[in-house]
Amino acid sequence: MNKVYLSLGTNIGDREYNLKLAVNMLNDREGIDIKAISSIYETAPVGYVNQPSFLNIALLIETSFSAQETLNVCQSIENELGRVRKIRWGPRIIDLDILLFNNENIEVENLIVPHPRMFERAFVLVPLLEIAKEYVTPQLQLAREGLTRMNLNEEGISKWKGTKSVQDFLKIEK
Repeated sequence: MNKVYLSLGTNIGDREYNLKLAVNMLNDREGIDIKAISSIYETAPVGYVNQPSFLNIALLIETSFSAQETLNVCQSIENELGRVRKIRWGPRIIDLDILLFNNENIEVENLIVPHPRMFERAFVLVPLLEIAKEYVTPQLQLAREGLTRMNLNEEGISKWKGTKSVQDFLKIEK
């Protein structure tokens, strides 16, 4: 089984519902087992700043899928939920990114792992490191070092809601 860390974000519509729906869609896929979910963090937009704040989480999954197959699943869920790519770093109903895939370095046409900008983004590192406390890999050590150099107040990130368990998170109320 492959150990994969994902980052999910949304800033359109019912943001918490969007996250829960995407996580449920991942959970429903044969070959994916969700092992951990971070708290939900509210974050200021990065890059294109004229947009609403995001809600972000990190997931740890175990999967029998390859990195490319995992990317295909993530993009399929984005498409099913209506993701539209108009503005780089612009508003989105959902965004699923592969942060880490085992401890591999992958660089192919449509996938770079570790995620190329993860080490400079608090909205990725804070939720990731919340659920990766007991794992020690060179990539996670780089993430920890990157986070220690950041001022979280300046980065515009705050805990929005804690997560009790995977099963609690999977309950959707609308």
